[in-house]
Amino acid sequence: MSQNNVLKGVFFVALGATTYGMLATFVKMAYTEGYTTAEVTTSQFVLGIMGILIINAFQKVKNKEKAVKASKKNILSLMLAGTSLGMTSLFYYLAVKFIPVSIGIVLLMQTVWMGVLLEMILEKKLPSKQKVIAVFIVLIGTVLATNIIKNDIVLDWRGIVWGVLAAASFTTTMFTANRVATEISSAQRSLYMLLGGAVIVFTFGFFTQVTPFNFAIFLKWGIILSLFGTIIPPMLMNLGFPLTGIGLGSIVSALELPVSVMMAYVLLDEKVIFLQWIGIILIILAIIIMNVNFKRKI
Repeated sequence: MSQNNVLKGVFFVALGATTYGMLATFVKMAYTEGYTTAEVTTSQFVLGIMGILIINAFQKVKNKEKAVKASKKNILSLMLAGTSLGMTSLFYYLAVKFIPVSIGIVLLMQTVWMGVLLEMILEKKLPSKQKVIAVFIVLIGTVLATNIIKNDIVLDWRGIVWGVLAAASFTTTMFTANRVATEISSAQRSLYMLLGGAVIVFTFGFFTQVTPFNFAIFLKWGIILSLFGTIIPPMLMNLGFPLTGIGLGSIVSALELPVSVMMAYVLLDEKVIFLQWIGIILIILAIIIMNVNFKRKI
C-alpha cells in the first residue's frame, strides 16, 4: 500500500472522527431551544435515511448491475444489528441531557474496555497483557477525565447510567457492523442498519413524546444532525479504514474525543480543567497501546 493512500485514509478517518465529535454539542444546543430527545433522534434518523437512500441511488446508477444486492437474510441481520445503533444515539443523547458533553464522550469511550470484555466472552480466551494494560489506563483516565475526584462537581447519576448504556450499545454496534453482511456495499449496509435503528427511535418517540411534535427541528437541527451523525462519518470511515487498516484507523478515530471536548468548551462554555485533559490524553494513549504492535519484526 502506497504512502499516499495511507495518508489519504488518515485524512478520511480523521475528518470522519472530527465530524462525529461535533455531534453531541449540536444535540445539547438543540436541547437549549426546547427540543426533546424524541424530536432530535427522529429528525436525525429520518433525514439520515433519506440521505443514504440518495447515495444508494447514485451508486446503483454508477455500478449498474455490478453491486451485490442484499438478500432477505442480509436485510434482517443488518436491521437487527442496527437496533444497537438506534439505542446508542438514544442513550448518548439522553446522557448529555443530564451531564456535560465533555463527560458524556468520556463515558462513550468506555467501549475500549467493553470491547475487550466482549471479545473475551465471544472468543473464550483471555486478553493479551497489552490489552489489559490499556484497560487499566482507560479506567484511570476516566476517573481523571470525569473529574469525580473533585467534590465541587456533582454529576447527575442519570447521565452516568445513560452514558454507560450508550457505551455498551456502541460496543455491540462496532462488533456487529464489521461482521454482518460484509459482502454488500457499505451504503446498503448503512441504510438497513439505519432502518433497524429507526425502529428503536420511533418506538421511543411514540411512548415519550407527550407534547405535539415540533417539525421545525427538521430544518433547524435535523439536517445538521443527520449529516454529522449518520451520513458523513460512516462514509468517511468506510473510505478511510481500508486504506489505513484497523490499527492506525482506530488511533486516528480517537480524535473524536478531544474534538468533542473542545467543541463543548468553545460553543457551550463547559469548564474543562487540566486534570480532565490529562485523563483524555490517557484514554487516547490506551487506544494507541491497544492498536500498535510493539513486537519487533524478525
